[in-house]
Amino acid sequence: MRNAVLFLMLGMLGGGSANAQALPAAPSRSPELQRRLETALAAKGPDYRPRTEHLRPDGQPLFTNRLIFEGSPYLLQHAHNPVDWYPWGPEAFERARQEGKLVFLSIGYSTCHWCHVMERESFEDVDIARLLNSHYIAVKVDREVHADVDQVYMTAAQLLTGSGGWPLSSILTPEGETLVAGTYFPPAKFAQLLQKAQSLWEERPEALRAQARQIADAVSRALAVESQAAELGDAIVDQAVADTLAQHDDLQGGFGQAPKFPQEPRLSLLLDQALRQDDLQALEAAVFTLKAMARGGIHDQVGGGFHRYSTDNAWLVPHFEKMLYNQAQLARLYVTAWRLIGDPELARVARRILDFVLRDLSSPEGGFYSATDADSEGEEGRFFLWTPAQLAAVLDPEDAELAIALYGVTPGGNFEGRNILHLPVAPEAFAEAQGLTLDELWQRMDRIDQTLYQQRETRTHPHRDEKVLTAWNGMMITALAEAGDALQEPRYVAAAVRAADLLWAKVRSDPGALKRVYLDGRAAQPALLEDYAFLGEGLIALYDITGEPGWLERARELADALWSRFADPDGGGLFMGEAATDTPLMARPKDLSDGAMPSATSAALHLLAALSRRSDDLSDDQRAKSLLASVSGQVQRQPTAFPSLLLALNRLRHGETGPRQSAARGAVRVEARILRKDPGAATLVLELGLRPGWHINAEQPLQDNLIPTRVRLTGDTPEWRLEERRYPPPKILKLGFQREPLAVYEGRVRIEAALERTTDPDVQARPWVPVELRLQACSDALCLPPETLVLQAPVTTD
Repeated sequence: MRNAVLFLMLGMLGGGSANAQALPAAPSRSPELQRRLETALAAKGPDYRPRTEHLRPDGQPLFTNRLIFEGSPYLLQHAHNPVDWYPWGPEAFERARQEGKLVFLSIGYSTCHWCHVMERESFEDVDIARLLNSHYIAVKVDREVHADVDQVYMTAAQLLTGSGGWPLSSILTPEGETLVAGTYFPPAKFAQLLQKAQSLWEERPEALRAQARQIADAVSRALAVESQAAELGDAIVDQAVADTLAQHDDLQGGFGQAPKFPQEPRLSLLLDQALRQDDLQALEAAVFTLKAMARGGIHDQVGGGFHRYSTDNAWLVPHFEKMLYNQAQLARLYVTAWRLIGDPELARVARRILDFVLRDLSSPEGGFYSATDADSEGEEGRFFLWTPAQLAAVLDPEDAELAIALYGVTPGGNFEGRNILHLPVAPEAFAEAQGLTLDELWQRMDRIDQTLYQQRETRTHPHRDEKVLTAWNGMMITALAEAGDALQEPRYVAAAVRAADLLWAKVRSDPGALKRVYLDGRAAQPALLEDYAFLGEGLIALYDITGEPGWLERARELADALWSRFADPDGGGLFMGEAATDTPLMARPKDLSDGAMPSATSAALHLLAALSRRSDDLSDDQRAKSLLASVSGQVQRQPTAFPSLLLALNRLRHGETGPRQSAARGAVRVEARILRKDPGAATLVLELGLRPGWHINAEQPLQDNLIPTRVRLTGDTPEWRLEERRYPPPKILKLGFQREPLAVYEGRVRIEAALERTTDPDVQARPWVPVELRLQACSDALCLPPETLVLQAPVTTD
C-alpha cells in the first residue's frame, strides 16, 4: 500500500502552480461569532501584542480567528494568522462535511522551531491563506494538549513517509481520514501541494476517499494491541538491561548516535537494576551518561535545567528548548544516582534543575509552566550564548579568566561564532590544575553563574509556554517531593504540596474528573490517561513523605477514575483518551512504549503498583496484573521499548525501594535511617507506624508458629556489621481467635541497632545501607502473610 500512497503523493506534487483565487474580504462568519472574536480580542487588554506581521496602523491585528478562544499558547500564537483556523473539534469537521471540503490539519507545539518557521513562511502568507480559506477547513492542534490526536496522525505520517516530526502537516477527508502527510513544507511546495490536492478532490473524490479508508485501516492495524499474553519475570528485565547496555555509548554516554536524547526511562531502569541487583555495569553506565550530560552544553551551565536533546554525540550543541517533563525526570535520576554513590556533583545538578523550575518555570499560583523556546531575537540559542568579551565585561578579571578556561570559551566559539558553555575538563581535574579543592571550585562556579545569570536576564528571553499541563505537573510534583526528602530541602516539598493543591482545586472539575490544561485561570480539555496516572503518582509521593492520608485518598480517586474512563473491556489495557463521540478519529490509540517520557500505560501501572502496597483495596493488584498481561506479548518481543513498564514490574514482583516503604496493604509504614556518630560507629533506626486495630508480632512473639519481627543487614553489605539490636518492650494481647497470649507491637514502634564499621573508616563508604525487615501484620480479624522489606537506609551524621 505504501507504494500506492507514495505514487499518489508524487502525483499530487507534480505539475500545477501556486496561483490562488481571490480571498474573500473576510471568512464567512455569523454576526455572533464576529462579536465574540472582537470581545475576546478586547479582553486581551492594552498591553496585548498580537503575534503577526499583519497589523493596522494602531497596532491592532488585521485578522483574528477562533483560536483566540483557546487555552493553548501554541494555538494562541496562530490566532491572528490570515488562515481561518479552527481548533480540533466537531465544528470544523461538520463544516467540512457540509461544504464538501478537505481538512488541512497542522499539529505542533509552542516551542517548536520548525513550527515557527512554517508559521512565518506559510501561515502568515496571504496567498497561502487565501488558498486554505477558499478550499480547506484549516485545523490547528497542540500536540501537548491532544497527545492522542497527535499519535493517530503521526502514525499515519510514519506509515506513509517512513518518518515523522513537527510540524505535522496532513490533508484529511471530511471524515478525518488521512490522504497526505508530511512535516515541514517550504511555502512554494506547500502551496503546490494544496492546489493539486484540491484539484484531485474535485475530479475524483471517491477514489481519494477509498485511498483514505485504506490508510485509516492501516493506522488502525498499526495502533491495535495484540492481546496474546506472555510470562514476564526477572529474565525479561535482565534482557532489557543487557540490550540497553549494549547500545550504551561508552565513550560519550547516552544511547546510539546523534541526535542524542536523554532517554530517561532507560536510565531509570539501569539505576533500578543497580540498586536491586548490585549491578555495577548498569550503575557505571547510568552515572557516566548523567555526568556527561551535566558537563555538556545540553545542561544550561548558567541557569540550570536541561535542553531537550543534543544535536551531536558529545552533548555539546543542544536544541535549546527546555521542557518541563525533562526537568522532572532528570531531577529524579540525579537524586537517585546521588543516593546510590553519594557523589556531590550529582546532588548539585539535581538542585540546579529544581531551582531552575522554581525560579523560571513556576506560575504565581504555584503551577509549573510547560516549556521555554529555543529561539530569541529570531535566532536559535542566542539567549544562551557567550563570547569572551561578554564574560570579561561582566566578571572581574580573575573570575573571567577562570570562567573562560572552565567553560571552554574561545574567540571563534563553538556555535555560530559564539560559545555554548560546557565543561570540557572534569571538575575534579580542573580544580586540581587550578590549585583548588572541589568545594572551592563549586563555590567559585556558583558565584560566577549567578553573575552571568543576572546579566543574561537583561537579554530578550525565549518564548515561554505558560500552560500548566496536569500530567507534566504531576511528574514535577513527584520529583520535588522525592528530592526535598532526599536532599533535606523542605522548600521543594512545600512547592510540591502547593502545586498539588492548585491542581486539585483548578483542574479537578468533578470527583473523578480532571482537565488537562490550566491557563490564565481557566481549565480546559478533558484529561488523558497520563494526566490521571502522573498526578496520582505525585500524590503518592506526597503521602509517603508527609504521611497525610488525604493524599492517598486523592490518588485512590484518580486510580478508580482512570480505570473507569480508559479501560478497554474488549482488548484489555487502557486507551490514551476517552472515546470521541463528536469528532472523527481514525483509531482510539493506546500509549504503550516509552519515548521521551514514560508511556501512559507504564505510568498507570506504577500508580496501581504503588496503591497495591498502600491500600487494602485488592482491585489495585488485580488491575495492575490485568494491565500488565494486556501488553506482555509486546514487552516480551521488544523489552527495551518498555523500560518504565519493566521498572513497574519490579515494583509489583519485588516491592518498593528507598528508605520509606509500606507493608500489610498500607497498615504498616516504615522509615529507615542510619545515624553516624563517628567514623567507625553508627546507629540503625527503624520507625514503624501501624494503623489502629493492627499489630505486628514482637521480636519474641511467645508462640513458635508465629513470625517474629526481625532486622538484619542484607548479605551484600561489607562496610558495616550489625551488633546489638534494641527492640521495644512488647504489648501482651489476648485475641478472640487465639487462646494463648501474644506479644505484639502496636502504634508507633522504634527499633534500633548498633552498627560497627568493618572497613577503613577513612575510606568513603556507600551512602546507604540495605536493611531487611521481616514482619507479619495482623488485625483483630485476620493475619496477613509474612513480608520482607528491603529498605535503603541513608547514612546521615548524627
